[in-house]
Amino acid sequence: AALKAQLDARLFGQHVAKDVVLKAVMGFTNNPNPKKPLTLSLHGWAGTGKNFLSQILAEHVHPAGLRSKFVHLFLATLHFPHEDQVKLYKEQLQNWIRGNVSACPHSVFIFDEMDKMHPGLIDAIKPFLDYYEQVDRVSYRNAIFIFLSNAGGDLINKAALDFWTSGKHREEIQLKDLEPLLSVGVFNNKNSGLWHSSLIARNLIDYFVPFLPLEHKHVKMCIRAEMTARGYAVNEKIVQAVADEMTFFPKEQKIYSDKGCKTVQAKLDIHED
Repeated sequence: AALKAQLDARLFGQHVAKDVVLKAVMGFTNNPNPKKPLTLSLHGWAGTGKNFLSQILAEHVHPAGLRSKFVHLFLATLHFPHEDQVKLYKEQLQNWIRGNVSACPHSVFIFDEMDKMHPGLIDAIKPFLDYYEQVDRVSYRNAIFIFLSNAGGDLINKAALDFWTSGKHREEIQLKDLEPLLSVGVFNNKNSGLWHSSLIARNLIDYFVPFLPLEHKHVKMCIRAEMTARGYAVNEKIVQAVADEMTFFPKEQKIYSDKGCKTVQAKLDIHED
């Protein structure tokens, strides 16, 4: 109930992601004996809420969230910058995960910028995601692994636009409309970090979670939430002014924000002055 309330209050325009993640996490945490770690791959354009949702999820497991020593965030460009060092990174990654799950079976690992991850690198963690009771006397079955990626965003945006063009409501989009597209698209995309990955080939990713492009109304919700978080009264004139500064696509219809809610904070700073 607490996780649902957090997602309802803080994540906008993502009915599919909210529904899937809620069910996945509830099923996983209520299972006294999971057969494998929970593995989620979140996909969509920047600013649609992938980072946000992973942070809320981490806080649900460990209240300190990203500040907890049991929640680990990897950034591809920071932690794995050099392609010629992939062999070393694989060893480091395995040792890091092994050590941390030994210390806390309920560790959470978040891999951001998956689309900038060197091909093959993420396969180093395959043994930990598989259906093994233990690997070297350590059980990984209670850990959570989350991948964040912009890869597949174009596929999701096109599907959302097709729904809109055919006169259907955004809320009619379901996981089954997007997940098969995503898993195949990401598997065959050289710049996805999961190109020809054994994690997909072995069906070790439990859900490919699509984040839809955000519409005007969702951007306004983000602006209002940010104003409230800063302790300001919500001023609809400022909400409209900030929304008007955002850019939208496609060029003719201007339905979706091309940066999601990513630049809301910076634009609000200017107007708050």
